[in-house]
Amino acid sequence: MLPCITKQIFHFPCPGCGGQRAFLMLVQADFKGAFLMYPAIYPLVLFALLIFINYLKPFKEYSKTVSYVASISVFSVLISYGIKIFH
Repeated sequence: MLPCITKQIFHFPCPGCGGQRAFLMLVQADFKGAFLMYPAIYPLVLFALLIFINYLKPFKEYSKTVSYVASISVFSVLISYGIKIFH
């Protein structure tokens, strides 16, 4: 795993801390553990899948759909980060 530079320098987690471990848990089919580690993992994976699918086969409603999922992803990351900081 790559170390978090923000955490090493400033001694507090960044908004992405836990994302690598959550993705690894997701790949290992530990879906609950991935969510508990980093709740924003599912919207971010959906966002990445939409970008990849559009790359392979562009679809008509791409910009609207991706904007919606990106908004949900950003909101999820911020909520996840707030819970991590204030917990």
